Amino acid sequence: MKGLILAAGRGTRLRPLTHTRPKPVIRVAGRPIIHYALDNLLAAGVEEIGVVVSPETEKDLREALSGYPVRYILQEEPQGLAHAVAVAGDFLKESPFVLYLGDNLFQRGIRPYLEAFREGVSAVLALVRVGNPRQFGVAVMEGERIVRLLEKPKDPPSDLAVAGVYVFTPEVLEVIQDLKPSARGEYEITDAIQGLIDRGKKVVGVEVEGWWKDTGRPADLLDANRLLLEELSPRVEGEVEESQLTGRVVVARGARVVGSTVIGPAFIGEGALVEGAYVGPFTSLGPGARVVRSEVEYSILEDQAVLENVALRLQESILGVGAEVKSRNGLPRAHRLILGDLSQVELA
Repeated sequence: MKGLILAAGRGTRLRPLTHTRPKPVIRVAGRPIIHYALDNLLAAGVEEIGVVVSPETEKDLREALSGYPVRYILQEEPQGLAHAVAVAGDFLKESPFVLYLGDNLFQRGIRPYLEAFREGVSAVLALVRVGNPRQFGVAVMEGERIVRLLEKPKDPPSDLAVAGVYVFTPEVLEVIQDLKPSARGEYEITDAIQGLIDRGKKVVGVEVEGWWKDTGRPADLLDANRLLLEELSPRVEGEVEESQLTGRVVVARGARVVGSTVIGPAFIGEGALVEGAYVGPFTSLGPGARVVRSEVEYSILEDQAVLENVALRLQESILGVGAEVKSRNGLPRAHRLILGDLSQVELA
């Protein structure tokens, strides 16, 4: 069994965070999203893993996955999930494989889908019940068997959405060879799966155990951060001086918490600084981030982000790599902003 993680997408729904780096390297609960995919595959016994990257995402992903034994597969143009699988054909060869969308998070891993992949089954799909099936691929079931798939239907026949993990035999590669682009010009994995069904192959659906998150939007990132921090085990490896830590708090190596209050669950990353500050629940600070004489909660501060001397508490916010939020003392009193496309700012 091989693993194939798809990480070539442009993450347009997360701009401006993804203008300069791919979505799978954004940190939630202190770690790049794609690390959770790698860990889930390895925990399920999948050790030969390929990562599909694009020319724009390859550099960042290589840095984020340094130390992981993976093979990088280049998809020159974004032509859909099925196209990404076809590009990985030389890596997959005749092996069954797990297809894993690199921006998806599964609380309890992926072992149930591999266990359902038995003789006579051509594909296993992770399924999750959602309140808005119009936004997903939707499965029609007869018993355990999927008999039909619809991509973002206007009138959904069920509330079972296709989550981001699939297990396939090599048969799917033959189906992909005969696919034609969809209306949006992409080779859809749902069309490939429907092709298996149309050929009489057995496709099985397994409902997700625990929570599942597709981290496609900023609100999803914050919620994923919350869910992962809920499972945090407290530890202090950095320095804590004249400060109060309450609940599940991680202070990573090289981090400093000075004259501050941190209420968990919270993650203070390597080399981060919290000084004269309040860090509230469900907040994670990336490596080198700084919170100085400010308050923050239910937020994500990425690597080297800075929150300094801000009078009002920051909440439900994401600061990207190197982003700075500071206040200016004295006159003239004014707001000074440099914002990229699709940025959001609320001023009080």
